[in-house]
Amino acid sequence: MTWLWLDTWIVVVGILCALSTGLLGNFLVLRRMSMMGDAISHAVLPGLAIGYLLTGERTSVWLFIGAVLTGLLTAFFTTWINRNAKVEHGASMGIVFTSLFAIGLILMVGAAGNVELDASCVLFGAIELTPLDVAWQVSLGGVVLEIPRAALVLSVVLIINLLVILLFFKEWRLTSFDPDMATANGFSAGLMHYLLMALTAVTTVAAFEAVGSIIVIAMLIVPPAAAHLLTDRLVPMLIWTALIGIASALLGHLAALTIPPLFGFEDASSAGMMGVVAGCLFTLAALSTPLRRRT
Repeated sequence: MTWLWLDTWIVVVGILCALSTGLLGNFLVLRRMSMMGDAISHAVLPGLAIGYLLTGERTSVWLFIGAVLTGLLTAFFTTWINRNAKVEHGASMGIVFTSLFAIGLILMVGAAGNVELDASCVLFGAIELTPLDVAWQVSLGGVVLEIPRAALVLSVVLIINLLVILLFFKEWRLTSFDPDMATANGFSAGLMHYLLMALTAVTTVAAFEAVGSIIVIAMLIVPPAAAHLLTDRLVPMLIWTALIGIASALLGHLAALTIPPLFGFEDASSAGMMGVVAGCLFTLAALSTPLRRRT
């Protein structure tokens, strides 16, 4: 196996995706809203289609804005149906994201049929190609460092998520574990809920292009769920999530390079293998949980 600079950037993008999504995933898991990321990742399709119809460009910032706005609408309508129509939260998510996803398909196929929509790219992403999309060049000691656009975008998203969570850490913790007590102490549980939904929408859309919808959900939920099995405290849970996410990205790419040749295949999807490794790490955490609780 030959390790190239492309492999380094693939792992870096995977790690940034795991950190930015997993950070928010902790609060989704604690609030029992794990599948909200799944709902948002599917429901952004009409926003992408409308953004394309308005601009005629696939790389326009309006596609990103449209996707984020659609993600926010998904969170709003899900909460509204859950509270006002008294529909179970999981069912309300299913109602909203399937409806929006269907609308997006109609727009894509009917009104914007000339859009190149690759189903495999949507599902698995194109993380192997992210190093080729260079957004910034930095010269260090005569060596030109080319920074991929996906790495730059996910770095900005990660920094924003970290700053917001650090700024409102007490509110995040209280509203996640006991929203009624948070309200009694003057903290707006509703405001923190929609702030979390906004960050989830932005992060999901930012990571969507690099790793695809399925792996976004894997990184959003699996590392936090595994971390929650290992600890009941929020700060250690955040640390465990980061470590599991980093290990999933690194070991997943290594597995994509080394395991397929053993069975006669050339390679495998790095994003897919990252999800598989995350699942394996969750299994290890689940198997170790009884031992932890006995001690």
